[in-house]
Amino acid sequence: MDKHNLTVLNEFILTGVTDRPELQPPLFGLFLIIYMISVVGNLGIVILTKMDSSLQTPMYFFLRHLAITDLGYSTAVGPKMLVNFVVHENTISYYFCAIQLSIFILFMTSELFILSAMSYDRYVAVCNPLLYTVIMSQRICCVLVVIPYLYGTFVSLLLTIKIFNLSFCGYNVIRHFYCDALPLLSLLCSNTHEIKLIIIILAVFDLISSFLIVLVSYLLILAAIFKMKSAEGRHKAFSTCGSHLTVVVVFFGTLIFIYMQPKSSSSFDTDKVASVFYTLIIPMLNPLIYSLRNKDVKYALHRTLGQLCNIFT
Repeated sequence: MDKHNLTVLNEFILTGVTDRPELQPPLFGLFLIIYMISVVGNLGIVILTKMDSSLQTPMYFFLRHLAITDLGYSTAVGPKMLVNFVVHENTISYYFCAIQLSIFILFMTSELFILSAMSYDRYVAVCNPLLYTVIMSQRICCVLVVIPYLYGTFVSLLLTIKIFNLSFCGYNVIRHFYCDALPLLSLLCSNTHEIKLIIIILAVFDLISSFLIVLVSYLLILAAIFKMKSAEGRHKAFSTCGSHLTVVVVFFGTLIFIYMQPKSSSSFDTDKVASVFYTLIIPMLNPLIYSLRNKDVKYALHRTLGQLCNIFT
């Protein structure tokens, strides 16, 4: 395309979750409540697992970082989406769009592999309980968290720089409620074959490799559980993995649904619904799942609230 026909974009227009005015107020109220529950829940997990002495174990170390990633990508999207419900025109600046995309990719990619690290942690806890503290040392736990963050940063910078170094056409309407990679690609005038190939390769690698780690870990856990003769031992093993398995099923199930569905003319609308689920609903559900299903977290929360009450009374 002739370079004279290209327009330098200063901002993009987001179509938002819906274009129906009558749905704007109730959706704003609903998503505000969801986001606030998510922030309070995830911040609560971070503070609780840092302060309470009974939660200073590898499992809760990983849980703390799961809460950080949930808080990271939901905050990259949530506040801007909420603002767009109450303003006349849903605009986002060129540079803020790039920042939003990079932060979202960073924390979403990191969460995939932190969930994988958590599944490995559960495998060691069930299959090698006597060596658990030796295998899951503080150093190993740090490595299993730092690697996802470093890899997520690499993927984030690679995709963001690649996309925003290409030429955009004059059309600046993003058919989404945040700056996601695929809607941005439809606005490019440059040849997108290379960046599409990179996105596909990275998406397939990230999803399959992280899912395989989870799958293999839980197959080994199931094999170990079926070998247990004690019903009490089997119940304890299942309860040890229950919260994490629930989170994994919800998270990976949503991503697989998004990437495996056949593309059609309504796929953008379907993607919006799925994106709302994994950008806002899942970060809200994760702390609730761990709080409601985990006795240690509930007891730690009661102790912390009791201590706070004593301080202020």
